[in-house]
Amino acid sequence: MTFRHLLYPNNPKRRDEVIHLHQELFNCMSANVGATNRLIQVLNSNLHCKLAKIDLQYDRSIKENCDMFILRMTEIQQEVQKIDEKLKATLEPNLYQKLHDIRESEPEKIEIAQKVLSGILGQATTAAGAIIIKLIGSNVTTVIVNKLLALLAQISASVLGTIGVAAFGLGIDVIVGAILGAVERDQLEASIKEYESYLDEFKPASETYQSAIRSITFQLEEKFH
Repeated sequence: MTFRHLLYPNNPKRRDEVIHLHQELFNCMSANVGATNRLIQVLNSNLHCKLAKIDLQYDRSIKENCDMFILRMTEIQQEVQKIDEKLKATLEPNLYQKLHDIRESEPEKIEIAQKVLSGILGQATTAAGAIIIKLIGSNVTTVIVNKLLALLAQISASVLGTIGVAAFGLGIDVIVGAILGAVERDQLEASIKEYESYLDEFKPASETYQSAIRSITFQLEEKFH
């Protein structure tokens, strides 16, 4: 046993906790990517989008992967917004207002959108109308996504952002060295607190996001397949 271990006998437990929390963060990111790629496939197939799927890069930092996720989600929001703006410019004001009115039935909204979507997209199926209605009529592309993106931006800018997404698989010393280059108690504890702080918000926000995306894609797949 080294002199350092005599001074800090609980550091191995702290290092294990850092690894555990890092893996939790990675698992959240991985699940978010899976849900988003499913949505991207639906958008590309039905709305003629050309969105690239997200690939977690294991040899890159959390920051680089967060930034890629943020970029792709921003592109999705922009695609939906462009179509929504075209609907607004094409439809009569009262019809466009119905698309965003929660009191209106979904079939009626789809019927309204379907009248003009072919002109906007070149060719549009009933599924395309349903997708647009679900996205512009829900808070997935606004409240839920924006909260998740804000948290990802915070993580990306933090010390944790410098660590590779798969660092926990490379051994304890790799993670500890990647954080601050030492194993002293206060540094490990600071890292644990930082992980816990972000996970307290990021984990439930991720679960809400994944649930919303799964709900939309599942309903569409059930309805049109």
